[in-house]
Amino acid sequence: MNFYSEILKYKDELIKDLVGLVQIPSVLDRFDESNLEYPFGKDIRDALDYMLNLAKRDGFLVKNINNYAGHIEYGKGDELIAALGHLDVVPATGIWSKEKFGGEIIDGKIYGRGTQDDKGPTIACYYALKMLKDLGLNFSKRFRLILGCDEESGSRCVKKYFENEEMPSFGFAPDANFPLINGEKGIISFDIVGEFKDPHIEYFKAGDRYNIVPDVACAKLNIDLKKEFLSYLKKNNYEGEVDDDVYTIKGKASHAMAPDKGINAISLLAKFLNKYLKNDVIKLICNYLADNEYGKKLGIDCYDEEMKHLTMNLAKIDYEDNEFKIGLNFRIPKIECVNMIKEGFAKVLNDFYLIQLNDCKVHYVPSDDNDVTTLLNAYKKYTGDVDAKAFTIGGGTYAQSLTKGVAFGAMFKDSEETEHMPDEYMKIDDILKAAAIYAEAIWELCK
Repeated sequence: MNFYSEILKYKDELIKDLVGLVQIPSVLDRFDESNLEYPFGKDIRDALDYMLNLAKRDGFLVKNINNYAGHIEYGKGDELIAALGHLDVVPATGIWSKEKFGGEIIDGKIYGRGTQDDKGPTIACYYALKMLKDLGLNFSKRFRLILGCDEESGSRCVKKYFENEEMPSFGFAPDANFPLINGEKGIISFDIVGEFKDPHIEYFKAGDRYNIVPDVACAKLNIDLKKEFLSYLKKNNYEGEVDDDVYTIKGKASHAMAPDKGINAISLLAKFLNKYLKNDVIKLICNYLADNEYGKKLGIDCYDEEMKHLTMNLAKIDYEDNEFKIGLNFRIPKIECVNMIKEGFAKVLNDFYLIQLNDCKVHYVPSDDNDVTTLLNAYKKYTGDVDAKAFTIGGGTYAQSLTKGVAFGAMFKDSEETEHMPDEYMKIDDILKAAAIYAEAIWELCK
């Protein structure tokens, strides 16, 4: 059966439902486990309710798990297969030319935060399941589309989900790239904290999340460096301004798994300040954190043949009242890299302190696994990419929460990666093709 020709019948309905979902600004407000109705804030709860109501409309079994997550289920049988999508999105930072949560359709693309990460792929997976149900195909296994609410801020949602619900025998996360990702680096964040008195700095601030390369940094100074700063901007062709002793510089945001694709605004501003201030915090940034995406300056440039390079993102700085906190995010190919990171910083921090913020694991499923092969074959059928192979990434998906799971789409090889960036978008044709691939994969796994 050709599921692509079938999914085209749902095009208008799919687009309408995706636009409605994108228009919900489901950014984490704050996590409050005592708030039983809105543990991640009202907007994220609204996104969860929206998806579950779509499923109720279409006749699926649905369940809300303590407002942390939910699922949509179809089929019968003892064995459970699942897909895990998420409804939360990162803040819509940076300069946008489109409405941040507008769901505008322009030249065959849907714009808005979450279209690519992960509302578009989640809707594609939902419509794949809806189509299979409408076709009356009988499953010998149960299939669940699990909907998380906290993927961008620690995945507390799926932890709560699996405390209450069964673990599937196999699952995939439609939250990355095709053909298929069978390995994910470990993700670990650290803070460097300390005190350093500098009469010339009132504050130096940048960064919202550990998993984003910061695109704007600002510092309020008690020293007149306006002429020098404007010259620095012009010489290097950087964007920025000075307003009321506040010095602002702009870089380019990107995902923390590929910090080399962004332009780190903290680094840009620190390099300028380092020319005129004798400051150990600024010196630390310039000597060991700036332009050090692979950790070489710290002697922690770890590499694995399958999992590739360690990467480091200089994600945040909050320096005020002579106290500072610098946030770092690492993607590591081996668990041994954690100790390497600690040892590397121990040699350079002196009176400052390194604080580990989370535990870490490296996730891997063999590329010749039967379920992996089933997914790859579905991809090949609808793309003609017969030489497609599984690969590994530095990003973290819900696949890591599964005993056996992989990331599977929905970005194609020629798709522009706009996740976590201004003017995020996804092509409608890509969404429809992904839905056909997901339908084929779900059917082959569950028939």
